[in-house]
Amino acid sequence: MTAQASKAAAFKTLHEQSSAFIIPNAWDAGSARVLAHFGYLALATTSAGAAFTLGQPDGSMTREQSLENARAIVAASDLPVSADLENCFGDAPDVCAETIRLAAGVGLVGGSIEDATGRPEEPIYPLDIALDRVKAAVVAARSLSFSFTLTARAENYLHGRPDLADTIRRLHAFAEAGADVLYAPGLKTAEDIKAVVKAVAPKPVNVVMGLVGAAFSHEELSGFGVKRISVGGSLARTAYGALFHAAEEMRTAGTFSFAEHAVPHAKMNNLFKG
Repeated sequence: MTAQASKAAAFKTLHEQSSAFIIPNAWDAGSARVLAHFGYLALATTSAGAAFTLGQPDGSMTREQSLENARAIVAASDLPVSADLENCFGDAPDVCAETIRLAAGVGLVGGSIEDATGRPEEPIYPLDIALDRVKAAVVAARSLSFSFTLTARAENYLHGRPDLADTIRRLHAFAEAGADVLYAPGLKTAEDIKAVVKAVAPKPVNVVMGLVGAAFSHEELSGFGVKRISVGGSLARTAYGALFHAAEEMRTAGTFSFAEHAVPHAKMNNLFKG
C-alpha cells in the first residue's frame, strides 16, 4: 500500500467512528505543522484562508493556486488532507472530474465539490446540473488507485437561501450519486443539523463551526449524529484578528503590548525543527 493509499484508508475510517472527529482547516504549511503538533488526525484546507495569504478575496484563486496551496499543506505533515476545492473550478462535469484527478495528484486523499456557481446573479446550480457535476466527480474519484473521500456540498445557506427542504433534497441526491460525505455549511439549529443527518444516513455528515450564529460543542454535534467537524476559514481569520489588533495598537496607541501574547520565538523555531 502506498503512503497516499494508507492515508486515504485512515481518513475513511475516521468517518466510521461512533463520535465526530475535528478536522481543522490549515491555510499554509506553517499552520498545518502547528495543527499536526496538537495531535489532530487529519487536516483540511480552506479556500478563504488560502486566498487571504495571497492578498485575495475568497473565491478568487485559480485551480492552480488552490492545488499548489494544498500540495504545500500535504507536504507539511504525515496527516491525511482533504481539500476545499470550491466548485471544482468550472461548470462542466468534465472539469469537475479533472479537478478531482488533479487533487489526487498533489497528494490529497479527499476533496469537496460545491453546488455554488460563483455568480451572484445565479448563485446555485439547478439540481440537475449540480447532480451531473457530482456524478462526474464520483466517477473520477472511483477511478483512482486509492479511496478518495468525496464531499458534496449544498451551499444554499451561504447564499441567502435558507431552504432546508431543497438543501436536504440536494444532499440526498448527492448521496444517491455516490458522494462519500455530505455537507451543508451554514446550518444554525440543532433541528436542522439532525434533519440533514437523518436524511442522508448512513452517509456521514460534516458540519462547520466557527461561523456566527452556531456554537455547538464537539459532544453536542456527536450527539446529533455528525461525523466530521470542520472550521472553515475561522482559524485563519483568528490569526489575522491578532494581526489586526496588533497593527491597530501600534498605529493608534504607539504601544507594543500585543507581543506579550505572541508565541515565543524559540517555541516556534523548535516546533518547525521537529
